[in-house]
Amino acid sequence: MTLLRSLKFITRHPLNRDHQLAAIARFAKWQIASRLAPGATVYDWIGGARFLVRNGETGLTGNIYTGLQEFQDMAFLLHVSRPEDLFIDVGANVGSYTMLAGAVVGTRGYAFEPVPSTYNRLVDNVRLNRMDDRITCLNIGLSQKPGQINFTSRSDTTNHVLASDEPTDDSICVEVSTLDTVLEQDSILDQDSPPLLIKIDVEGYETPVLEGATKTLSHPALHSVILELNGSGSRYGFDESKTLQMMQDLGFETCSYDPMTRVLTQIEGTNPNSDNTLFVRDRSFVADRLESAPQYEVLGQQV
Repeated sequence: MTLLRSLKFITRHPLNRDHQLAAIARFAKWQIASRLAPGATVYDWIGGARFLVRNGETGLTGNIYTGLQEFQDMAFLLHVSRPEDLFIDVGANVGSYTMLAGAVVGTRGYAFEPVPSTYNRLVDNVRLNRMDDRITCLNIGLSQKPGQINFTSRSDTTNHVLASDEPTDDSICVEVSTLDTVLEQDSILDQDSPPLLIKIDVEGYETPVLEGATKTLSHPALHSVILELNGSGSRYGFDESKTLQMMQDLGFETCSYDPMTRVLTQIEGTNPNSDNTLFVRDRSFVADRLESAPQYEVLGQQV
């Protein structure tokens, strides 16, 4: 992301629109401090959560600049989750969503991250927040069947499964399983507390992940899925309209969420204002949870 694009994103963020000078100052402060401090820095985030962050680590520095980088989706997670819920984070990267769920709200969870170097930073953040007993981190990818797949490894938040015709000198072979297999091995789907919320961000490889999670997605307790659908699946030849239809056939509807008003609105198709689309089943249950959730202080504002 170029400097101009970064500043536009930061100043136009909902939590920064009325505090643009403070946001720019926060950006400048981090840019200077992160270059002077060797290694990782511990950043005190929100609700007691903390994370280890390095210069250029875009999956976390965005949270420093904006409070909640993916505002609608991260706020939705905070508002819809409750302590001891089970949250599944597929494509966890270094753990932003896992920390919000586990450290701020107090959920249990599974966090899947296939790239070993990124996985190690995820584990460090889980340990930093003392979530080892509640969060299971797995250094594997997910697909429609077990096996091995080649991934990129040096692309920060955009590491992805290599397409068959994609040239690269940055390839690692990663073990993959299916979400159904992992949860069935741990008897999660047979317990009284199956997953209630799943986030899937796998840079275009969402279709095979969903195909390997049909039992999980069909479980009536699962009320919401935050799914990245931004056209990147085209690198593999996937059709997002079929993904939408698959989720609709499972009883989900696409929605947008306004964290400031706590209003959940049904929409047609994918969310045009975000790389992620929110899929909700049992909208009245979800709406009740959103309305009754506590507020969280983020950058001095109540969300």
